[in-house]
Amino acid sequence: MIDIATHDLNKYYGSNHVLKGITFEIYSGEKVGLLGKNGSGKTTLFKVISGDEPYESGDLIKASGKKVEILAQIPVFAEDNTVEDILRSSFKEVTEIYSAMKEIEGGSFASQTAHPCSLGDGNPAVLKKYGQLMDEYERLGGYDVDVKIEKICNGMNIDEGMRSSFFRLLSGGEKTRVNLARILLRDCDVLLLDEPTNHLDLPTLKWLERFLHEYRGTVVVISHDRVFLDNVVTRIIEIEVGKANFYTGNNSWYAEEKQRRYISQSQQYERQQKEIKRLEDRAKWFLQQDRFTTKHHHMYKRIEQMDKIDKPATSKKLTEDFAAVEHIAKEVVSFDLVCKSFGDKILLDNISLSINRSDCIALIGANGCGKTTLLKLIMGEEACDSGSVKVSSNAQIAYLPQIIRFHDVSHPAKLAPAGSTPSMTGDGEHLTVLETMRYAFGLTEERARSILANFQFGAQDVQKKVGNLSGGEKSRLKLCMLMQNKMGLLILDEPTNHLDIQSREWIENAVTECGGPMLFISHDRYFLNKFANRIWSMKDGQITDFYGSFDEYMERM
Repeated sequence: MIDIATHDLNKYYGSNHVLKGITFEIYSGEKVGLLGKNGSGKTTLFKVISGDEPYESGDLIKASGKKVEILAQIPVFAEDNTVEDILRSSFKEVTEIYSAMKEIEGGSFASQTAHPCSLGDGNPAVLKKYGQLMDEYERLGGYDVDVKIEKICNGMNIDEGMRSSFFRLLSGGEKTRVNLARILLRDCDVLLLDEPTNHLDLPTLKWLERFLHEYRGTVVVISHDRVFLDNVVTRIIEIEVGKANFYTGNNSWYAEEKQRRYISQSQQYERQQKEIKRLEDRAKWFLQQDRFTTKHHHMYKRIEQMDKIDKPATSKKLTEDFAAVEHIAKEVVSFDLVCKSFGDKILLDNISLSINRSDCIALIGANGCGKTTLLKLIMGEEACDSGSVKVSSNAQIAYLPQIIRFHDVSHPAKLAPAGSTPSMTGDGEHLTVLETMRYAFGLTEERARSILANFQFGAQDVQKKVGNLSGGEKSRLKLCMLMQNKMGLLILDEPTNHLDIQSREWIENAVTECGGPMLFISHDRYFLNKFANRIWSMKDGQITDFYGSFDEYMERM
């Protein structure tokens, strides 16, 4: 049975044709991944399906009687709503029936110990109404509400303390987690999930995968988490240049099949171009012969009637390496009995560890355990309560933060001398990409354009304001700037968060070129498996030091 179907669906934002004749069918119980670059129209398609956005033409069909829920932006809740209130709002109908039953009980002469036979002083009409409410309450699973909430809260790591907190006081990540729990409790037929894995720690990710695997309804998910897609979906719909492409299989199969299709299309395109060139040359020869003008027109007619094959698009590869330090000390960073607390919360309790020049360390742990604080201790942005953190004198740190901001350069009209460190002040989001690069390193326009081109910033891209760049573009520009200096230790804080798969692959290629020691925080299991040869697991102020890959760590822990 078809749950969702579109035919020749078109959606515009002004003159921007976002969805161009999208046609697809999604069947009951399917688990479908909706992929595409950021800005390709995936979220727009979700909004159209859910009815939050109109569309200009085409058809959208949804199975009648099916409940559809979308996880997108966090709804606005009342100021005094607790997390518990929001979770129970998923059972609105059950709650209303329960309230109606209590109202009848409260109207009886023995409301505190009301028995059905005593309700309404035995009024048959009241008894009948109460019985109907009880039947409906049971049919809707009213007696199982608490069990369902406990199950979801345990899986989503929502403890009693959070449940009693006001929703408005939660962090952005906590709000996202509670909103996802609310959606999962709705017991709907079709789930539309937009980036459900953002802000989830690893245990919660695994729980969500199991939940969706066992879920009997239909799931359509936008996600850039490749391991999550491999474990959950069985079909891929890719939105590319406003159109839909289809792949039967999980993300790994999709990646391989996409490459095969690219090679096949490239070969077909090249053959067709050779044939067009042959016909054009033939037509020119006929044109030079006065008596063959009819054949000349016939050649061009054949070209016009061809079903033209598009040249497949491909992204440029990274063509510039990190400027690595020629000699890095064996011990790059050392922690000696380091203690660090915030208030009553102990983040590090007498930690003694070191980072060596061959290490690629993944720093993992629950949200709020102190991972980012540890990075700041290394970079000198935070001080130890006791103990010390020592960084090798030649281990210049290159840091890619989770939230990337660019600072202004004082007196931008005067370029800093080549090789000097510019004075950075204020907010540089108003500068263009080209200006940012030139002012930071004292480069000529030609040299700055050449370097930026190696990082996929074309002639028009370099004129974009830094503040208008996407997350992936900001990461690319920051890496470009980091690579201009010699680097002894690369520190990354959630480098792939909120990036589409293509941008994630680009960052992975750039990091591969680094080759030196690295310390990184990530919930991206693909990234963890690709780079980590050592795991630091933080919990309750302690760090478990494991030598091996992330997969090996997960198997043994």
